[in-house]
Amino acid sequence: MNGILLVITNLPDAQTAEQLAQRLIEERVAACVNQLAPCTSTYRWRGGIETSTEVPLLIKTTQVAYPRLEQLIRAAHPYELPEIIAVPVSAGLPAYLDWVNQETTPAPSNLPLSDDEPCT
Repeated sequence: MNGILLVITNLPDAQTAEQLAQRLIEERVAACVNQLAPCTSTYRWRGGIETSTEVPLLIKTTQVAYPRLEQLIRAAHPYELPEIIAVPVSAGLPAYLDWVNQETTPAPSNLPLSDDEPCT
């Protein structure tokens, strides 16, 4: 297992989807987010059948970054119960999977670790 995940979520409109995608990339919890065309979702909610237009996001991340990614989605998502599904990636182009790992690794700080240790 390579530790890469494909996370799926749906948002109510393109602007909300774009804002979330931007935040996930800025926070380095996702390497890439694909915003798909609007789709029609039909589902059971609170005893009735609902139909709505939603904008799906396909989010590429790692198992290590997933807890923070889920936290950010939950905090920014307008739905009471957002769809957040993580699917393990069992295979893929090794260079691409390496890139996902690199892009979801927090950037090193430019500050020294302590007053005694010089910045290199």
